[in-house]
Amino acid sequence: MSPAEERAVRTSARSGWLLSLPALAILAFAAVGPLFIMLVYSFLKSGEYGNVEWEFSTDGWVGTVFTRDVFDETLKLADAHVTIFWRSVKLSLLTTVLTLAVGFPTAWFIATRQPKARALWLFLITIPFWTNLLIRTFAIAEIIRNEGVLNTALIGLGLIETPIQIFYTDTAVLIGMTYVYLPLMVLPLFAAIDRFDMRLLEAAYDLYASRWRALTRIIVPVVKPGIVAGSILVFIPSLGAYVTPRVLGGGKNMMIGNFIELQFGQGRNWPLGAALSVILLVIVATALLFYVRAVNREVRHD
Repeated sequence: MSPAEERAVRTSARSGWLLSLPALAILAFAAVGPLFIMLVYSFLKSGEYGNVEWEFSTDGWVGTVFTRDVFDETLKLADAHVTIFWRSVKLSLLTTVLTLAVGFPTAWFIATRQPKARALWLFLITIPFWTNLLIRTFAIAEIIRNEGVLNTALIGLGLIETPIQIFYTDTAVLIGMTYVYLPLMVLPLFAAIDRFDMRLLEAAYDLYASRWRALTRIIVPVVKPGIVAGSILVFIPSLGAYVTPRVLGGGKNMMIGNFIELQFGQGRNWPLGAALSVILLVIVATALLFYVRAVNREVRHD
């Protein structure tokens, strides 16, 4: 490349950065700014009536795992906080597993239909996105509550005598989140399966491979990017879910999103809420990093 061409390339790159500055400034102000405020708040002292006092303190971070005794100020493990963290991670992982178990055959069914039928099925999958999340959650509540559709049908069929208590339990939250986030698993899986070369299956069967062996040795490795993408898309919003646990789990089955809202609201402990928000951000960033590394690994193998 001649010196003139190199100067032209550098000028073009510089112009591109200059044109991107307004967008980068907006991104920094609207995204990085609030996160930085949360980080600063997490190291301040809690105000008496909410807000913060501009005095350095690590009580917010200590309070994520420990609690102080009101009499002698000794620290002890905050069992309730640990329980909420564990419930959030557990339900998020279970939601991811359930959506994968339901979403994979659904995506395979759609991808193997004729083009016109495929478009119709994809349209049906995306319909829930047209409805507000709160309305969808209340719809699930009407199905699983004690006097809901499910219990009424089971009692009518004589299978049970008294309603099954599902509402206001972790099971209810799991059912609700699986329903809400299922399309986020189906669509990436469909995109991966749609590119799958069916001749690979024919070759496997010609070599006397069983259905299970064809699934585990051929289909899953090929559509693995879709599985990883769908799992991340489900796990991240599940971990920070607020509406579904609040409606289906009630006040006693909180997840970390509800716990953060409680600290900024009735709890009036903004540093603790900010510290919990930063922890949630770190967990989400770790999941995204895992996804990026997995995708880069697949690209290198290709």
